[in-house]
Amino acid sequence: MSTSSELLKQLAREVSMLPQEQTMEVGRKGKNLFIGIPKEVTSQEHRVPLTPASVAVLTGRGHDIVVQRGVGSSVQFQDSDYSEAGAKLADSAQQVFEADLILKVAAPVEEEIAMLRHKQILVSALQMGGQHRESLRRMMEKKVTAVAWDFIKDREGIFPIIRAMGEIAGNTSIQIAAEHLSTDKGGQGLMLGGISGVAPAEVVVIGAGTVGEFATRAALGVGASVKVFDKSIYRLRRLQSTLGQRIWTSVIQPDVLKQALLQADVAIGALRPEHGRTPLVVSEDMVGQMKTGSVIVDVSIDRGGCFETSEQTTLTDPVFKKYGVVHYCVPNIASRVPRTASYALTNIFTPILLTMGEVGRFEDVIKRNLGLRHGVYLYNGALTSEILSEAYRLPFKDLDIMLAAF
Repeated sequence: MSTSSELLKQLAREVSMLPQEQTMEVGRKGKNLFIGIPKEVTSQEHRVPLTPASVAVLTGRGHDIVVQRGVGSSVQFQDSDYSEAGAKLADSAQQVFEADLILKVAAPVEEEIAMLRHKQILVSALQMGGQHRESLRRMMEKKVTAVAWDFIKDREGIFPIIRAMGEIAGNTSIQIAAEHLSTDKGGQGLMLGGISGVAPAEVVVIGAGTVGEFATRAALGVGASVKVFDKSIYRLRRLQSTLGQRIWTSVIQPDVLKQALLQADVAIGALRPEHGRTPLVVSEDMVGQMKTGSVIVDVSIDRGGCFETSEQTTLTDPVFKKYGVVHYCVPNIASRVPRTASYALTNIFTPILLTMGEVGRFEDVIKRNLGLRHGVYLYNGALTSEILSEAYRLPFKDLDIMLAAF
C-alpha cells in the first residue's frame, strides 16, 4: 500500500499535467529563446554544446544566440562559422551571461556562478564530485534554475548524453591502449590485432555497460582477443546478444579475474557505480603481477577508478608507470576527441531547445518532458535533488509538488 507521501507525490504529478498559470519565461520575446554559450574555462574541457549547424537551425526559428569569441577553437569551429550561422559574438563571458538561458558543457566554476543573474536558467553538467556546498548555496540565493545534462533521460529512460559519452569513451579507450602498447610510449611493442602467424593482444574489459560494450566492439574490430567481466550476469547476457557473437565472459570473481590479468596485454576499467564510488575490483597485488609494458586504461577514474593503483592524470600528462604497467587515468576521455563529442552533444541539445522554444515557458516544458524534468536539480533557487540534499545537508523540495502549485 502506498504511503501518504507517495500518494501526495502521485497527486502532484497528475495535477502538474493540468493547464496552469504560466509564470517563468524561457525566452525574452514570447516563445523565442535567448541562449548564451560561454567559452569553457574548466581545465581539459574542449567540447562545445552546439555546433554552428545547430546554431543556424535555432536562429532560423527566430531564437537569439550569443557565443563568446573562441568558444569553438578547440574543435576547429571558427568565430565566423558561428556568426554566419546567425549567432552574435561576445568579447567576454560577462556579455554572454546576459542571456536568459546559459548552455555549457562543464559544471560552472566560481567565477561563472558569480556572473549568473537572478532567476537565470543554466544547463550544464553537474559533476557531483566537483560541486561544492557553497557554490550550490550561491546559486540558490540567486534563485537559479539549473538542469544537469548528465541526468536528463529520454523516452526509454536512458541517459542519452551519458550513453553517447560512454560510447565515445569505450571506443577511444582502445585507441589509447593501442597507442601506448608501442615501445616509444613504454609498452610492449605489440599490435592489438596481431598478424598471420602472430597471436593478437589479450584485452580484459571490466564492465559490460555502455563503455564496456563499445570498448569490446572496438577491440574485436581490430582483431584483439577479448575477455569481459561484470558483476551482473544480465549485463553479460545482454552484451552477448547485442554483439551477436559469443565472446569469453565471466562474473567478477577475484581468482578468475587475476588469472585473466596475468595474461592480459591491455586492461580497460569500465565499471560505473549506481551511486558513490566505483568499486575497487583489481587490487595492487593483481596489478603487480601483470606483464611489464602492459597497459591499463581506467575509464572509471572519474568516479574513483576500479584499479587500486589508479591515480588521476591529465591530457597533458596522461600516463604513469607502476610495477612496470602503463596507467592511463584521464577523466573525461570524451574531451580527448572533442569534435566527435560536440556533435554528439548538439544532436541531443538541439531538439530539447527547439521544444523549449515551441512551448515557451520552462514550467510547461518540464511538465510535459519528464526526462528533462529528471535533470532539474535547482528550481527557482530550491534544491530539488534528494541526492545533493543528503550529500550537502541542504533543504530539499519536491519538484512535482512545486509544479502542481503553478
